[in-house]
Amino acid sequence: MRDHRAPSAATERHAVIDHPRALLADDEPHLLDYLQTQLATAWPQLRIVGKAGNGIEALRLIDELAPDVVFLDIQMPGLNGLTLAGRLTADGKAPHIVFVTAHHEYAVDAFEHAALDYLLKPTTPERLAKTVAKLKLALRAPAPAVAPDALRALLQQLAAPVPAAPVAAPLQWIRAAHGDETRLIAIDEVIYFQSNDKYTSVFLQDGECLIRTPLSKLREQLDEARFWQIHRSVIVAAKSVAGTHTDFRGRLVVKLKERREQLTVSRNYAEQFKQM
Repeated sequence: MRDHRAPSAATERHAVIDHPRALLADDEPHLLDYLQTQLATAWPQLRIVGKAGNGIEALRLIDELAPDVVFLDIQMPGLNGLTLAGRLTADGKAPHIVFVTAHHEYAVDAFEHAALDYLLKPTTPERLAKTVAKLKLALRAPAPAVAPDALRALLQQLAAPVPAAPVAAPLQWIRAAHGDETRLIAIDEVIYFQSNDKYTSVFLQDGECLIRTPLSKLREQLDEARFWQIHRSVIVAAKSVAGTHTDFRGRLVVKLKERREQLTVSRNYAEQFKQM
């Protein structure tokens, strides 16, 4: 005769441990897919029962599907991950929560107390394996994975303004390759920089040197008042600009004081020369 009795609490408990259910929430679809792929390798027994693209959808699916584990992004439209986690813990019945974030400035130590674990994007297989191990232990333990008081403290921290990072002093010197030598160049000697394949060319009055710093990184270290970007691949020293004119193709061209070549200004950067 078939036994129609309801499954015991122990049976349900084993089902959770052996085949836990998870929900993933992130507003970037490719990161959702990436995390799901990684979890399939790190934890084949884990069943992904739902994926949400924003906090409000995640809250609805969690209520509907009752997952055992939730991987939450922090910055999501509608409802951020920390606020969502706070709502889940309000009734003491929250699933195990793992934060997935690209924002390490939200006090990593606080994450350890607010949820079972945190992951920094992009997640690595080694780091995810540690998270899976923690989750497996947590699923066997009766204690809740989230500490509501600590989570509320983290929510308050998120609401507070993040102190601005100190501004680094503008670049003053450059070490550049010049033939077989390494030359130390004062930034005042530079006429312009130009992206050159894997290198950046540094043009001086008496020649040209090479540095390995990409132009995009170099831009961050230069004084904006002294160096103007005129093209995606060119930054020129303002003091070296003799003037501008329009060539036969209608393009704006910069004339230099110390060198004969002329530099084309792309349309994206032409605005700064309109009053010259």
